[in-house]
Amino acid sequence: MATYYPTIGLEIHAELNTASKMFCGCKNDAHETVPNTNVCPVCLAHPGTLPVPNKEAIKKVIQVGLAVDGEIADFTEFDRKNYFYPDIPKGYQISQYKYPLVQHGSLLGFDITRIHLEEDTGTSIHQEGKSLVDYNRAGVPLMELVTEPVLHSADDAMRFAKELRLLLRELDVSNADMELGNMRVEVNISISPDKDKLGTKVEIKNLNSFSVVGKAIDYEIARMTKLHDEGRANEIVQETRGWSDENQNTFSQRTKENSDDYRYFPDPDIPKFYISELFNLDEIKAGLPELPWKLRARYEVDLKLNPEIGEFFLAEPVLRKYFEAGAELEPDLEMIKLMANYIKSDFVGLSLSQSMTHEDIIKQLPVVRFLNLLKLYRAGSLSSRGVKDLLVVMMNDDREPDVLAKELGYIQVQDESALNAIIDTVIAENVAQWEDYKNGKDALLQFMIGMAMKASKGSGNPAKFKELFEAKK
Repeated sequence: MATYYPTIGLEIHAELNTASKMFCGCKNDAHETVPNTNVCPVCLAHPGTLPVPNKEAIKKVIQVGLAVDGEIADFTEFDRKNYFYPDIPKGYQISQYKYPLVQHGSLLGFDITRIHLEEDTGTSIHQEGKSLVDYNRAGVPLMELVTEPVLHSADDAMRFAKELRLLLRELDVSNADMELGNMRVEVNISISPDKDKLGTKVEIKNLNSFSVVGKAIDYEIARMTKLHDEGRANEIVQETRGWSDENQNTFSQRTKENSDDYRYFPDPDIPKFYISELFNLDEIKAGLPELPWKLRARYEVDLKLNPEIGEFFLAEPVLRKYFEAGAELEPDLEMIKLMANYIKSDFVGLSLSQSMTHEDIIKQLPVVRFLNLLKLYRAGSLSSRGVKDLLVVMMNDDREPDVLAKELGYIQVQDESALNAIIDTVIAENVAQWEDYKNGKDALLQFMIGMAMKASKGSGNPAKFKELFEAKK
C-alpha cells in the first residue's frame, strides 16, 4: 500500500460576545428564541442605511492577535464579499480581505495565516415545506482565524481547536460554545503521495464539535486514500463537503469557490482607518490575562502539579480562582497539591451528589475553612475518607472542621497501644492471610490494613497501621 501525506488547514469562526452587533446597535444575542427580534434597518439592509463598525469587536480581535504573537495591522479596511444566500440580507457579507486586522502568529506551534473580522449571517429554518429566515444572528460580530496548511492529522486539528477555545474564553472575547454555534470549524484537507506537494483540496464546512472535526478528517483521509489506491485520484475535486451525523460520512455540497468568485472590493460605506488612531496596543497587551500555555507552565513547573490538574483548572475558571486564592495563603507545595487534587475530584462530585453549582460550594466553603480541613489530614488526624465525608457535612454545617471531626468521630486514633490492640484482633481473625504475608506475599499487607481500618471504623491512620504491621512481621 502506498503512503499518503495529509495536509490540513483550518478556518475557525467565533462569534464575539460584544453587547451589540457588528455594524449597528442591535442587541448581540444570536440565540434569542423569538425570531427577528434583534433587528433594525441596518442589519436588515434597508436602502439608505449605513454600517458603523463596532470598536469593541475590533479590540477583541486585536487581543487574540496579540495573544498569539500576530502582527497587528495599522491600516485596515472592510470589504464586501459578494455571494447570495437568503439569510444574507444585503446580498453580500461585510468582511476583510486584503488588509485583515491580524496576520501571522502561531498557536501550539502551528502557524496562523490571518485573523479578520466580519459579520455573521442569519439562520435559515426549513419546516413543513417552507423556508423561513431568522435575522437575529445577522450582523453578529464574527472573528475568523485561518491557519497555514501545517496540520497533518485529526489529532492536530482537534488540539488546535480546543486550545483556541480555551484562549477565546480566557480572553473573554467569545463564549466559544460549539454546541450553540458560537464557534464553528471548517477543514481544508488534501492528501498526496509526495510530502512536499499538496493534493487537491476539499473543504468540510460547519463542523460543530471537536469529535466531529476528528471524525470528518479521518473519514475524508480514508475516502481520498481509497480513491488514490484504486487509481481514481482524478475523482477528488475541489469542492465543499458537509458532515452527516446520521451516516457518519462527508458528502458533496457544491463546487468550492475561489476568492475571485466572491468579487471582493472595499466597502464604500465604511471609511478606511488606522488602528494606532483608535487603540494603544501596549495597553491592550499589558491588560491580557495569564494565557493558557503560561498557566500550564506555572502549574507544572512552579507548583509541581500534574498536567491533568492544569487542564482541569483551565476548563473550570470558577474553581481555578478558588484554588489560586488558597495557593496564595498556603506556602507549602504539598498542601497546594493536596488542595488541587481534592478540588478536582471532590468538588465535582459534590456538584453532582448535592445538586450544587461550583459557586454554591465555594460560597458554603470559604477557602480558609477548606484549608483547615486539609490541615487535619496532613496532621494525621483525618483519613482521606474522613475528608471526603466531612466535605459533604460542611455543605450544611457552618462549624469548623475540627469541631465536626471530633463530634462525628472522624479524628484518627494516634495511640500506638490502641492501634496495636486492633492489629492483634485483625491478625487473630485472619491467621492464614497473616502467615502468607509473613512468608513473602507482600500484597496481603494492604488486605490487613484494610481490615484494620474497618475494625477501627475509619479512625485508624493507614500509614501508622502499615508501620505497625511491618514491625510485627
